Amino acid sequence: MATSVVHARLAATVSLLALSLGAPALAQTTPPAEQATTVEDIIVTAQKREESIQDVPVAISAFSAENLDAMKIEGGSELLRAVPNVSFSKNNFSMYNFSIRGIGTKAISAASDPAVAVSFNNSPLIRNRLFEQEYLDVNRVEVLRGPQGTLYGRNATAGVVNMIPNMPGPDFEAFLKAETGNYGSMRGQMMVNIPLTDTLWLRAAAGLTKREGFDHNTFNDTRVNGRDLYSTRLSAAWEPSDRFNVNLIWEHFGEDDNRSRTGKQLCATDAGPSSVGGIAVTSETLRGRMSQGCRPVSLYDDAAYGVPNGAGMSQIYLGSAFSLVGMFTTPLPATRKGFTFITPDVDPYAGLTQSRNLREISTSYDPIFRAENDIFQLNINYDISDSLKFISQTAYSEDSYYSSQDYTRYVTNEIFNDSSKIYNRQGVLTPHPMTPGGFYNDPQLGLSNRMLSVDLSKSENSQIYQEFRLQSSFDSRFNFNVGANYMKFKTQDDYYVFSNLFSFLAEAYYNGASSNRIPIECTSTSSIECIYVDPNRLSDINGDGHNYFRSKNQVETESWAIFGEAYVDVRDDLKLTVGLRYTDDTKVTTPYPSQLLLGVWSLLGYGPSSGGKVSRGYPADEIVKQNWDALTGRAVIDWNVNDDLMVYASYSRGYKGGGTNPPRADIDPTVIQYMPLASTFDPEYVNAFEIGAKGQYFDGRVRLNATAFYYDYKDYQVSQIVDRISLNENFDAKSMGLELEGVYQVTPNFRLDANFGLLKTKIDSGEKSIDVMNRTQGNPDWMVLRPWLQVPSNCIAPKKYVEKILSVPSTNQWNALTALCGGSARSGSFTPDITTNFKFYEQYGFTYNPFKDAENAGKGFYADLSGNELPNAPRWTANIGAQYTWFYGAWEATIRADYYKQANSYFRVYNTEYDRIRSWDNANVSVSIENASTGLKFGAYVKNVFNDTSIVDAFTNSDDSMLTTNVFVTDPRLFGVNISKSF
Repeated sequence: MATSVVHARLAATVSLLALSLGAPALAQTTPPAEQATTVEDIIVTAQKREESIQDVPVAISAFSAENLDAMKIEGGSELLRAVPNVSFSKNNFSMYNFSIRGIGTKAISAASDPAVAVSFNNSPLIRNRLFEQEYLDVNRVEVLRGPQGTLYGRNATAGVVNMIPNMPGPDFEAFLKAETGNYGSMRGQMMVNIPLTDTLWLRAAAGLTKREGFDHNTFNDTRVNGRDLYSTRLSAAWEPSDRFNVNLIWEHFGEDDNRSRTGKQLCATDAGPSSVGGIAVTSETLRGRMSQGCRPVSLYDDAAYGVPNGAGMSQIYLGSAFSLVGMFTTPLPATRKGFTFITPDVDPYAGLTQSRNLREISTSYDPIFRAENDIFQLNINYDISDSLKFISQTAYSEDSYYSSQDYTRYVTNEIFNDSSKIYNRQGVLTPHPMTPGGFYNDPQLGLSNRMLSVDLSKSENSQIYQEFRLQSSFDSRFNFNVGANYMKFKTQDDYYVFSNLFSFLAEAYYNGASSNRIPIECTSTSSIECIYVDPNRLSDINGDGHNYFRSKNQVETESWAIFGEAYVDVRDDLKLTVGLRYTDDTKVTTPYPSQLLLGVWSLLGYGPSSGGKVSRGYPADEIVKQNWDALTGRAVIDWNVNDDLMVYASYSRGYKGGGTNPPRADIDPTVIQYMPLASTFDPEYVNAFEIGAKGQYFDGRVRLNATAFYYDYKDYQVSQIVDRISLNENFDAKSMGLELEGVYQVTPNFRLDANFGLLKTKIDSGEKSIDVMNRTQGNPDWMVLRPWLQVPSNCIAPKKYVEKILSVPSTNQWNALTALCGGSARSGSFTPDITTNFKFYEQYGFTYNPFKDAENAGKGFYADLSGNELPNAPRWTANIGAQYTWFYGAWEATIRADYYKQANSYFRVYNTEYDRIRSWDNANVSVSIENASTGLKFGAYVKNVFNDTSIVDAFTNSDDSMLTTNVFVTDPRLFGVNISKSF
């Protein structure tokens, strides 16, 4: 961004804040006499007991419903604007990454756990929609920073986000709110609290949001990434005595719209080498075999708005490599050419360009998004005595998720040739049913003459949670909080990728292996090697097809723990807190290997060409059972220097369970060389040290809290796509930083608040990983090559052997280059270790086994990660807000402005220029006019005042997806007006 633009932005932001700073001169009347010039207190339950936020020796930010509304924080994804050292982004599949102090959820697996424990009314939820849905009838939101290893336990290594709803009360009250805004937005909320008797109370709340999409699909001329969602909550409370109360909550969330799971897909085209060792490469297909599709450049470079090099795609090559025997494109012998369904050397992306607008996509398939979530919670509180309380909390939740969108987000060129206009040797028109008119009818995706690809992410989850606690409130120097909990979580995650090229190859190449290429129905008694093609539409698939990619993951987690904390008043101004927790986790994973284009010849019992072991369905591998136990806890000493200042120092230890990586393709290694990958990843552990101070100054007008921390992190989990799966790796790291949070109630009318986070993360020395965007690490003696169709990941090969292959004129150079990634029984090998039809080691005069002769079995050279920053860990975050209120009799008018900015960060551990996420900012303004006596309130707001489209995170796709990059961006400028009425 040019310096002049930065200066203009800062000037505009200062002007917005100045509206508040200058507001005292505009006041018409003074506030009511009882209005205090102090910062209001917030009662929190960070230690699972009610305390003032200033008395809790934990780094915590808490926001009342009024705070959230004033800052226009309407959902969990916006909390980053109000909490230091926090970042947030959706991930590529069904979850999100909420990161605190550089620690988030970068592991992607059905068996992975979040690092930030997201809780509903103190019940942790492994899968939830608290970040898709909008806040409804909220009492407060608490964000605890740092490991919460005692009271919150597993999966709280980074911290906790706890949403506390309003509960039923003994007085009648009601609330209605309606809002309209740009993008055709319509929103509404309601609440009613009804006391049925003196001891039994009901409360109901509901909210809905409908709006058009933020993004424009230029191909279909449609708006996508819209919202149509709603939430409902019904709760009941029974308090028959002062000692006993029960409450029951049911919350439901539903969404059915065209929300985009990811944003635009970027790519800097990798054209492939025009020459190797002085040997010219003129074939686009061969250049494509030496291209990785997209090359690593900055996401902010104009080159990033290119398209992949599709000439080297295995499915394109194979689709053009076979012809109809005896069939020709013309009836005349003199001009005859053999007919192929796809023209050789075609690049489906050739000549295409992308819009530079990150809110524009071009696709023939609009997104589909559906989600449902139900939470049931039962809370029982019984005062055994005046100083001893028993608490029981039971929670059950169900969550379902369905998201489908264009996998590549590019509309390709037409690729299929017209099989209705072909001729036999006698010159007679002999139409073929496969691609009439140049269109192929895919059973899932329908009729098209272009390359189509669509993905589908599905998830079904259930969880039960039970906790019992006993806590004291003795009038003595000793108190305690002890308990036990149990959690059982079941999930099935399915991720599909559909492509009409996959289905075409299954039907025409494998199932149409006869000379006429008429596909047979694949059964257990088929006379050729065949692949089962699911005949159903995408909405009704049976899940057994091998004509699409399916990653099926079933995991069951069972966890129990006992915990306790002791609170000792060493003296009146000095308190010691000591807590311990023992956790036992068991995860049982049923792995289902993927089966894309894998088939079987029933006569042999395996696939001699594809390397398959079955032709239909997804047989499970052996169940993987993992178990860990961990002792975590904390020790805190806090000192009340005076009535207005508390300082503390703490040590805490956190733990997060490990898991299994999704299973890879079920390839027979005797048919196609296929190197195994790690099937599991390790748990995370953190030792955290923290010092802090919480103070109030100038008669309570100023509140300033400060925290400094240091983390020693072991086995932080980070994922990248390898072999079409999320390969999770572990890295040791350090993290340190400083956090400041302040509020200044300048006058009863005028308030300033701000927060600032400083963060430095560093991966430990000696840590290393293979960067799929740079497998050679600049070694000039090695090159990147593309593998067989069934093998998903690129490889590295010696440049000298590539030169040798290119120097020998041959029709099988494509196969020979591919064989440098690993041998194949059908297509050739450079090692006698593989029985093959084509002995390339004899034809080209050298032997080569990548699993033995190449670095890391041909996967690539390690990148040194020593000293690199953790992903999604900006060096600093800052927010400043100002609000001013005018009082006019019973009416009051408030204007508020907020400005947030975060520094540069990286979205991968490699910290290259490609990985850099530039600093971005956000400004918001709101105005409200309220009459407290009548309960009437009018409001207006503008969010993202400067209408920025900032990239906040990115995701690198697989090698066989050509290493494209999905980006995630901020919402555009939103404005709205609303009216509400309280009763």
